[in-house]
Amino acid sequence: MGLLTNRVGRNEIKPGDHIYTYRAVYAYTHHGIFVGGSKVVHFNRLKALSDADDDEISDLSSSCPTFPDCGFKLPNSGVVLSCLDCFLRDGSLHSFEYGVRQSVFLTRVRGGTCTTAASDPPEMVIHRAMYLLQNGFGNYNVFRKNCEDFALYCKTGLLTVDGHHVGSSGQASSVIGAPLAALLSSPLKMLIPSPVGVATLTAGMYCMNRYATDFGVRSDVVKVAVENLVEKLGYGSSHEGVIIQYEDSNP
Repeated sequence: MGLLTNRVGRNEIKPGDHIYTYRAVYAYTHHGIFVGGSKVVHFNRLKALSDADDDEISDLSSSCPTFPDCGFKLPNSGVVLSCLDCFLRDGSLHSFEYGVRQSVFLTRVRGGTCTTAASDPPEMVIHRAMYLLQNGFGNYNVFRKNCEDFALYCKTGLLTVDGHHVGSSGQASSVIGAPLAALLSSPLKMLIPSPVGVATLTAGMYCMNRYATDFGVRSDVVKVAVENLVEKLGYGSSHEGVIIQYEDSNP
């Protein structure tokens, strides 16, 4: 695994792995859970039919020549079952790392490639992914509940308590953290005359911001059983007032 990429071969991934691929010339990543049999469960935002040729929807067509069930999803749900080929869309395959050391996490230039949080056993990861395929994962939000958040939840069962804050996605944290680091370091430019010093300070603040929002260390996360996730996310008025049962932290 390198500083910029966790690229792997298809023969290296196992059921229950969190995988991702780059989109739009490495502008962003799309994440999913490999469930075996060349199938991936992943989370997309819902779109109008007029937008069907845009972004992720284009890879969920029922015209997949290899797997007739490729693109399976429930109505009004963004959780989709795709074959690995359609998920990758000719992109490279990468493996998301779990349980990395703090020193390793801070050396990663780009967010959304690893976390200090530990993964649950593969069978539990696959159970969560398949359960959410049948029950949904709520509404997509690029900063609070995106494809990376979906995969992270499947792997760990962890959710952020306060939906008003950024989710567990490292990619979203990077988008927010870079300009924030530059803004916070700007008043210090007068104290650090060297451009190299300013750049080093900004980079350091960016890395620390990413680390602070990694849900392996943040305090605003709880472990929620997937069977209770519908109530936790507040789908529909019929679920209001339901008491949430939390998973044991050591399943």
